[in-house]
Amino acid sequence: MINVTLLKKICETPGAPGFEQKVRELVIKEVTPMVDEVRLDAMGNVIAIKRGKERKKVMVAAHMDEIGFMVSHIDDDGFLRFYPLGGFDPKTLTSQRVIVHGRKDLIGVMGCKPIHMLSPEERNKALPINEYFIDLGMPKAEVEKWVVIGDPVTRERELIEMGDCVNSKSIDNRVSVFILIETLRELQKENLPYDVYAVFTVQEEVGLRGAISSAHLIDPDFGFGLDVTIAYDVPGAKSHEVVTKLGHGAAIKILDGTVISDYRMVSYLKKLATEQQIPWQPEIMTGGGTDTGGIQRHGKRGAIVGAISIPLRHLHQTIEMAHKQDIYNCIRLLKLSLQQLDQFNWEFK
Repeated sequence: MINVTLLKKICETPGAPGFEQKVRELVIKEVTPMVDEVRLDAMGNVIAIKRGKERKKVMVAAHMDEIGFMVSHIDDDGFLRFYPLGGFDPKTLTSQRVIVHGRKDLIGVMGCKPIHMLSPEERNKALPINEYFIDLGMPKAEVEKWVVIGDPVTRERELIEMGDCVNSKSIDNRVSVFILIETLRELQKENLPYDVYAVFTVQEEVGLRGAISSAHLIDPDFGFGLDVTIAYDVPGAKSHEVVTKLGHGAAIKILDGTVISDYRMVSYLKKLATEQQIPWQPEIMTGGGTDTGGIQRHGKRGAIVGAISIPLRHLHQTIEMAHKQDIYNCIRLLKLSLQQLDQFNWEFK
């Protein structure tokens, strides 16, 4: 159904915001044989261009970066303090392994005050993120041979298959990187109606920064965001809180914290999914944002935008979970949307 081996490789490759070098190298290697041109802008966004019959521009954005940390202090005993790059739920950090990417990669452990040492008041509330530290098991002199202030840190987790799902760190948003690569693979020999700019963006987790700069550069007519969304289909969730459900199909974004999708694009994606019998579900996510907002607002003329989202459980935690059938259906829907973009009436009604 999907190439889990490639997805695993993409998810496990490190790339904290601003430090996307290794995942960028992987992306360039994968996409270069499939497109007409690959560009790299000054920020580090990868722009893979597949020419179409007409010069209208379609931008599809999937961010390469993953939530991570930056070393901010090395104390006298060799413990590291850090600054989060992206949003973290502190309670998910306790006793988790991380990788400090210094002069060489070092495995560390997230530590905090032991429960035995907590006061009754402290036991009843979550520790703030500034109470955590990274233990490398080394004295300061040894740590400083390999680590300096400003080095990035990522989570240490492999991708595994669980039932019909995949489970890993950084499925947000490496699953979208995978979907965009696989869509380009399927479209290699297709004659598309418009030029497609497949953009693998940087620094989304800290403010959509790569999408903003690349949208301004490309100035697209149409835009598609590819990102994960919340699947809050777990015990205790109320029906109105669910957003999406795992295994119920590709999500078509209506709204998130940075964008109201163009109603024409929402209609277009719904029409394609329904006609081609691709399972889909609507997405209204009132918190958070995606590159879709950057594409919509930062081209010189604006753009007709929408997004295909991948339902994800345990979002922004140590591990995340997506359904393999949902991933496959997102590839199907994106492929169709790029093939048939000239066959829809885009006039305002």
